[in-house]
Amino acid sequence: MNEADALDIVQYAIWTVLSASAPAVIVAMVVGVGIALVQALTQVQEITLTFVPKIVAILLAIALSGPFVGGQVNGFTTVVFQRIETGF
Repeated sequence: MNEADALDIVQYAIWTVLSASAPAVIVAMVVGVGIALVQALTQVQEITLTFVPKIVAILLAIALSGPFVGGQVNGFTTVVFQRIETGF
């Protein structure tokens, strides 16, 4: 294993983490902006109004994107194990 192989694995790992976390992060951002807009329009500054809908939306996003995230992690694991098997 040389530096190019290590760099390739690290790059693939970072891409896997970004793509696996993207559904939850995108949902959190969209719900956060929506809640901020509603709070700005109504001038209601209740602290639980920001957390509860965000938590519910993120949990739903994780539940719905579970197969996608599992596929991404499985693909990364398969590539790493194949490289170990073939000796890089």
